[in-house]
Amino acid sequence: MFTGLVEAVGTIQRVERRAKGSRLSVDAGRFPLARVRIGDSICVQGACLTVVGKRRRILQFDVSEETLACTAGLDARGQVNLERSLRLADSLGGHLVTGHVDGVGKVVSFRRSGESMLLSLTVPKPLMRFVARKGSLCVDGVSLTVNRVRGSSVDINLIPHTLEVTTLSRLAPGARVNLEIDLVARYVERMLVHG
Repeated sequence: MFTGLVEAVGTIQRVERRAKGSRLSVDAGRFPLARVRIGDSICVQGACLTVVGKRRRILQFDVSEETLACTAGLDARGQVNLERSLRLADSLGGHLVTGHVDGVGKVVSFRRSGESMLLSLTVPKPLMRFVARKGSLCVDGVSLTVNRVRGSSVDINLIPHTLEVTTLSRLAPGARVNLEIDLVARYVERMLVHG
C-alpha cells in the first residue's frame, strides 16, 4: 500500500529484455535506501514492483509481460517516480494507492495557470465511472485531486511543489501516463453492482 506522495525521482538506466518481460536497473537518486530490502515493494511510476537486486544506489526490478502491457514508461530509459510502501505507523498524507495500474491515459494539454500548471488528460472510458470532481486519481504514482470532469477527460491542477519533486513537470501533449483509480470508489462500485 502506498500514499501517492513521491519520495524521490529515480532514473531507469537499463532495461534488460527477458523471455517473459524485462529487468529494470534504476538509479534511486535521493530515494532513502536504508530500510529497502530484497523483496520489498516499491511504487515505480505508479506500478508496484518488487526489489530483486540492490547494489549501492541501483535497485533492480523484474517486470512481467502483463505489467508492461498495461503501463507506460517502464520499457525504456528515463525518469520515474519512487515511493516506499507504507508501514502501519506511517501517516497517510495522500490517498490509498495499491500500485496496480488500472489503465493508461493520454495528455491532451499541459499549460500554465498562474503559478501552477493545468494538466488535461483523457481517461480510458471504462475508468471514467470511478473519477469524480474533487476525487483522487493517481497519475504516474502521484496522488492528485481532480478539478474537472468532462466526457472522457479530466483537468488537474499541479502546484509548483508537485512539479518540482515528481516527473510530472516533463509531461507534454501526447504523453502516456499510468492511472490508478481511487481504491474506495472501486469497492463502492463492486458492492453496488454485486450487492
